[in-house]
Amino acid sequence: MKQFAQTLSIIFITTLLFACKQKTTEKTTVVHDRMGKASREDKNGWIYVHLAGSPADIGYQHGYLLSKEIDTLIKVMQYYLPNTSKKDWAFYRKASARFMWNKIGKEYQDEIRGITEGLQAKGMKYDTLDITALNANIELAQYYVPGLMNKVKPGSGDNKAPGNCSAFIATGKYTKDGKIVIGHNNWTDYIVGERWNVIADIVPEKGNHILMDTAPGFIHSGDDFVETSSGIVITETTITGFKGFDTTRTPEFVRARKAAQYSNSIDDVIKIMTTDNNGGYANDWLIGDTKTNEVAKLELGLKTMKVWRSKDTAMIGSNFPADPNLIKQETTFNVNDKTNSPNARKLRMEKLVCVNYKGKLDAANGKTIEGDTFDALNNKTALNRCVIDGHIDKDPKGCPEWSEGPYYPMGAVQGKVATADMVSKLQLWAHMGHPSGDDFLAAPFLKQHPEYNYQAKYLRDMKAYPWTLFAAQ
Repeated sequence: MKQFAQTLSIIFITTLLFACKQKTTEKTTVVHDRMGKASREDKNGWIYVHLAGSPADIGYQHGYLLSKEIDTLIKVMQYYLPNTSKKDWAFYRKASARFMWNKIGKEYQDEIRGITEGLQAKGMKYDTLDITALNANIELAQYYVPGLMNKVKPGSGDNKAPGNCSAFIATGKYTKDGKIVIGHNNWTDYIVGERWNVIADIVPEKGNHILMDTAPGFIHSGDDFVETSSGIVITETTITGFKGFDTTRTPEFVRARKAAQYSNSIDDVIKIMTTDNNGGYANDWLIGDTKTNEVAKLELGLKTMKVWRSKDTAMIGSNFPADPNLIKQETTFNVNDKTNSPNARKLRMEKLVCVNYKGKLDAANGKTIEGDTFDALNNKTALNRCVIDGHIDKDPKGCPEWSEGPYYPMGAVQGKVATADMVSKLQLWAHMGHPSGDDFLAAPFLKQHPEYNYQAKYLRDMKAYPWTLFAAQ
């Protein structure tokens, strides 16, 4: 009997150990779902994506959900950059490897690597250098390359810094409810800008919940319209005629993403953007803190910077620099040329934001401003380089200050507007295509302007969709 009891005990213990081992094995073989609750919705020309989790998972979700669009945008860059910068994609990959990748930091390296893994899961063979070059394409092609040109032949790289965007931020007695209102439209080449159509809703493991517009494959906004769960809003317009770039410092696209994700105040944004600044994508940053109702303008070059801030003001941007020291030391900008696009739009923006709509600014008026087509220089309604909703493709002068010839296919490609109350709910209004409502049609344009037929492979129609409300999950 005793022997029988011992045998039963051995069987019981063996069974228990086997069960525990099996249970342990089952736990270790659970597959992590990298997609989580990520989602995509196509709406009125925009692609809304919800991304959440670790940096690697956010990247994977991004690459997987936007694989087709990322693939197309990289192919556009591979085709287009040799025409605009005389450097091929291999050059940008090598630059990314040589001085960009090691300055990105592990968190965003993991996110970029995740994007490539999401793409690879869809059968595409891009790597981290492709995604890095895509994110850094503006600062490499329009700051680094012109710097190289100027070293070979002084002046040959001038007027290459991009002239992108018309924006404003206002608060206090300038707005209808006394709270912050912000608006922005993105100017860029239509071949790229028509594809700048993503609304990214990002919930990272660390830092702020982010809602921003962006391009496929970007870890930052790029044209920079950002709201965060900390109540911070950020936008910008580039500085025309800027010259300067430091390959030893942190890329702009990394600092811009970090500022969005980790800033809880205007001071935080300024500190992150100015620390280890490489001068790439030099901007006038318009920043607001809806918790304090304060707004600021950070004009950031490479060697110089200046900050203006107030709880009762309106600030505008249309690619003009304002600080005399920065203008003199780091730009070729002509402040006295009333006919250039930045100065002409400045005249109109000041009239609308600081006079016509003073005390009335809200989301509705913000939309009107970003779609405005009145030429204040010539005192008439027009479609040209001088209006807030720019149409260089309609301008016989083109835009010489950006080295763009007559009727160059470039201008405003989309717009965004938000109020403090919207930011508290992580909402924004977005408009794909010209905010004025005008369509760009590629075939008739190329027939009329065959000099731009080299863009025909990827230049598409850019239809104007209605203003659409987006909200973070």
